[in-house]
Amino acid sequence: MDSVEPSRDSVQRQQKSAEFGPGAAVPAPVPAVAAVRVRLDISYDGTDFTGWARQPGLRTVQGVLEESLSKVYREPVQLTVAGRTDAGVHAEGQVAHFDTTAEFDAGKLVHRMARFLPKDVRIKAARVAPPEFDARFSAIRRHYAYRLTTAPYGAEPLQARSVVACRSDVDVDAMRDASRKLLGLHNFAAFCRRRDGATTVRELQRYDWERDGDALTAYVSADAFCWSMVRSLVGAALAVGEGRRTPDWVADLLNETERSSSVTVAPAHGLSLIAVDYPADADLAARNAQTREMRSVPVPDEGCCGD
Repeated sequence: MDSVEPSRDSVQRQQKSAEFGPGAAVPAPVPAVAAVRVRLDISYDGTDFTGWARQPGLRTVQGVLEESLSKVYREPVQLTVAGRTDAGVHAEGQVAHFDTTAEFDAGKLVHRMARFLPKDVRIKAARVAPPEFDARFSAIRRHYAYRLTTAPYGAEPLQARSVVACRSDVDVDAMRDASRKLLGLHNFAAFCRRRDGATTVRELQRYDWERDGDALTAYVSADAFCWSMVRSLVGAALAVGEGRRTPDWVADLLNETERSSSVTVAPAHGLSLIAVDYPADADLAARNAQTREMRSVPVPDEGCCGD
């Protein structure tokens, strides 16, 4: 009589019987849990942080948030952020995302983190985002505010951690003139601290000044910013407002190919990231790809968008 090869199902039943015992109920397979992408809207007082990015042995916004979130979710949480702010810089509209396979409840998370986090950092909102959403690469533009006071006595005590004192006689009109000359797509190398492999080409979409009594605020928006760019832009405009430089000097800085030693970097504590813009969900993937492409300045006959 010919031998019959046992079927695959028969072999698997025998293996499971040997593992769990004769007649034992075999556990049903556990379905894989799909990861959920979570978007966080964050604010913080950057005074006592060594910037956003995690650094061993130092107190950073990313480090504090990741440690707290990991304890809440009982799994490692790693955040991707829209803008890596420097030491002392604040945020009112920072955005970050992370992926988790744990159960997610936006209301419960915000409420728990309000009690769990230190007072100088808050998660203001949390929600499920599309898988294509990337807090960094999906961003269309980032908005910063730099706050100064022209009051002769300096900043109010309750504002001392976020407002910088400047001369009361600054020429705001000259500062606006200088700022307008920088709008458009340019190489801002003169205003950026060098980072190997990083481009300094940016599209500056807004740079203007608003004055309300002693309060003087610069609003700066761009598709992205390089290291110390906003504070350098503010420092250059202040040099004009104080009569030490001219608006044309600021415009000429766009011809520089390296950081200029003549540009003073404004103090960190006056700067705050106030908002980040993103496209519609259907356009997220395309925006991610576009952002990853290396920027370059168009030559004039390509229709440069400069001033």
